[in-house]
Amino acid sequence: MSVMDKLKQMLKGHEDQAGKGVDKAGDFVDDKTQGKYSGQVDTAQDKLKGQFGNDQGQDQPPQS
Repeated sequence: MSVMDKLKQMLKGHEDQAGKGVDKAGDFVDDKTQGKYSGQVDTAQDKLKGQFGNDQGQDQPPQS
């Protein structure tokens, strides 16, 4: 079992909280790098949210 599979299993049912954590970590990195890598950080955030099952971005409306 890979590390990502273990994380997914641990976060099951808490996708929203995981997404908030990913956002907070990305904002921290953007702050520390003064936005120099914001494009790469945003891409990484989107990919992580997709892996955790929380692929709804802030700009997208929730799907019914």
